[in-house]
Amino acid sequence: MSVILRGARLGSDVVDVLIEDGVIVEIGHAVDCTAEEVHLDGRWLVPGLWDNHTHFSQWAMLQQRLDVSPAESAVEAAALVGAALSSGSVSGSSDAPVVGVGFRDGLWPDAPTAALLDAQSSGVPVVLISADLHAVWLNSAALALYGRADHESGLFREDEAFEITRLVNTVADATLDGWADSAGRLAATRGVVGIIDLEMQWNLENWSRRIAGGFDSLRVEFGIYSQHLDRAIELRMRTGRQVNPLLTVGMFKVLTDGSLNTRTAFCHDEYPGLEGLPNSRGLLTTPPEHLIPLMRKASDAGIVPDVHAIGDHANTLALDAFEQLGIGGRIEHAQLLTPSDIPRFAQLGIVASVQPEHAMDDRDVADLYWAGRTERSFVLKSLLDAGAELSLGSDAPVAPLDPWVTISAAVGRARDGRDAWHPEQAISVDAALAASTRNRVAVGEVADVVVIERDPLVSTPNELRGMPVAATMLGGRFTHRDL
Repeated sequence: MSVILRGARLGSDVVDVLIEDGVIVEIGHAVDCTAEEVHLDGRWLVPGLWDNHTHFSQWAMLQQRLDVSPAESAVEAAALVGAALSSGSVSGSSDAPVVGVGFRDGLWPDAPTAALLDAQSSGVPVVLISADLHAVWLNSAALALYGRADHESGLFREDEAFEITRLVNTVADATLDGWADSAGRLAATRGVVGIIDLEMQWNLENWSRRIAGGFDSLRVEFGIYSQHLDRAIELRMRTGRQVNPLLTVGMFKVLTDGSLNTRTAFCHDEYPGLEGLPNSRGLLTTPPEHLIPLMRKASDAGIVPDVHAIGDHANTLALDAFEQLGIGGRIEHAQLLTPSDIPRFAQLGIVASVQPEHAMDDRDVADLYWAGRTERSFVLKSLLDAGAELSLGSDAPVAPLDPWVTISAAVGRARDGRDAWHPEQAISVDAALAASTRNRVAVGEVADVVVIERDPLVSTPNELRGMPVAATMLGGRFTHRDL
């Protein structure tokens, strides 16, 4: 299959780009060929975009669930549930809860309790999942449904929350595959050609089935968690192994701490208001004596470790583990770092996988709970200046699966008309694009490309956030076309 993109703008030049069998074979002026012609009329052509951290099934489910993110208190969140039930926009049954997503209780003046939800839910089970995925809030009917009727508050964090989320997210394969297909096509409209899927489940069969069933809008790398590591080793899964043309084995994901919003990110300093209490510095969910053997086992089998670390102490311990083992890999989030740890990323060959939109979501929570330390949180420019490799993602559904949103946050450090938050840590558009792409628009490169309506290098952060995407090609095949 051959196609030629006529009038593609590459920097200041307007050229023709000839694609054959999914590869760029010629770039020039007035290229003579018999391929199908697509006229770009001077639109910009850039490499295809990757979202390097998603929970894709949960992102697909998000479109089907109640959004409670506007709530600024527990009372408001419960009222949103009540209004949705009253209007009939959501419904539940004794064995199928109403599921809401997106609450952020870090700045709420009141505490989430089962009683608050009970008053609004008329006995229907309700489960609300926090925006950062590290907490769930249940009413009494849902507590009974999941065998937790004696729980005092109805609010669960970390491992207990993950287990309830797993139960809530148990959806028939055919249903979820349909939602995933729609979500993939939606991602393509934003220029996405590939994702790293870090859903906390065994992903090989899920993605093999979806792709065999017709999912063809994205390339997918799937993560492997601790509970599935032995299974992956037995199957001789290795990072980078191609299962099929769209599916590749990813990395070994291990969580070592929690999150900022839940005050479970593991830090050197105590959280304000928690001084002297148990876990006042957050939670170390996988201590070094467990982390290092897991990383060694994965690495010895050819599966690259990918360590979740948000708090500064968790990041120190993760870097220590990589150094002790003498291996490279990736750290997810790296939200709060001690100054001495910043150069260690480059020195040890550790990729910093960061989610810039989290800085926009969490700036007020960080100003409260990391007061006096926010100059070393989300330090994208400092990491780049120290020679580290950045990999940008969304952590969808925590933030939208839209690399232009991610790029805007990295470049502008602002949203919603507010002043930039620590603008000294903003990075250039060039750097943000490099951290969001895997190829170049060049002869011999795979034809994963995106056609956009504006020059990204001179676009404002707001313009980047809403960048119009005219077309997306995956291996020379259109997955989105609005030309």
